[in-house]
Amino acid sequence: MNPKGNINYLRRKINRFFSKLFVDNSPSDLEFNQNIIQVKKILISRPNHRLGNNLLLTPLIKEVIDIFPNAEIHLFLMGNVGDLVFENYKDVTKIIKLPRKPFKNLLDYYACWLSIFNHNYDLAINANRVSSSGKLAVKLSRSRYKFFNVINKELSKIKDYSHNAKNPIYNLRYKLKNQIDRVNDTIPKLDIKLRDYEVRNGEKLLKSMFREEKPIISIFTFATGDKCFSKDWWRQLYSEIKNLEDNYNILEILPAENVSQIDYVAKTYYSRDIREIASVMCNVKIFIGADSGMMHLANSSNVTTIGLFNVTETEFYGVYGDKNININTNNNDINFIINSIKERI
Repeated sequence: MNPKGNINYLRRKINRFFSKLFVDNSPSDLEFNQNIIQVKKILISRPNHRLGNNLLLTPLIKEVIDIFPNAEIHLFLMGNVGDLVFENYKDVTKIIKLPRKPFKNLLDYYACWLSIFNHNYDLAINANRVSSSGKLAVKLSRSRYKFFNVINKELSKIKDYSHNAKNPIYNLRYKLKNQIDRVNDTIPKLDIKLRDYEVRNGEKLLKSMFREEKPIISIFTFATGDKCFSKDWWRQLYSEIKNLEDNYNILEILPAENVSQIDYVAKTYYSRDIREIASVMCNVKIFIGADSGMMHLANSSNVTTIGLFNVTETEFYGVYGDKNININTNNNDINFIINSIKERI
């Protein structure tokens, strides 16, 4: 294990220890009473720096805003990506940001934890059921009601109950079932909330890239670790997608690493601006890419998204809503992917 891995492992061990000490041995979620509707200040805890995990938090925030329209929301996150993801959520009035490298920024790290005590919350929510640090933040908060988001066996029969974006919403609705009529409502979709001028800017960028104004098929060929498909695999898929060029332009959206699994043979777009990338995505016809933050960014940009999965589980991370689809490439070949594309364009 590399030094970075050792540090992260140690941090997780420490968080799990305190989580078990203070949370697992404590009573279950406090019962809400009729005064829950009077909630005015809410803490939502999801201390993770990854783009995808921040985007997967947006449905819960939309749900909380709908239930408590007059409440202000504070987020307990990690890193700076949350500033970009939630910048157009006017109900999110404060983001407490743990540093990504806590052992190099110990003072800032502990200052963020201590800042939880600076506010009296009406409700604190742990957004991820397996996050020990998320549970710990809720436990330590000065909140009237504390929602740890534990597994509910009564809800486990729901097909998509395990999904990381949907699970806390199902659990919260269940907790409030006698006070709100939302148990069977549609789960909110991921949403980065692009402004109109951002959408127009994305349209202008795309028009500057292509001479012919045809609908655009976008691909994202990168992913981290084992989620990244090989160059041979992507070349095969791209050769089939290329057959659609008579009617569609093809655009490869590049990752921050500026690498391409098809060696840049298609028209490429590169940016490190998350919101600009989202503005481009929302103007294309379809997005195809492996499980990654970019896949979730496409889903949150309201473009039809095909998620490609080979190691991670769609039940936890899959795209959903509209014509979006998750494809397990261990069980489906390239022809299936091409047919799925054609059905959606």
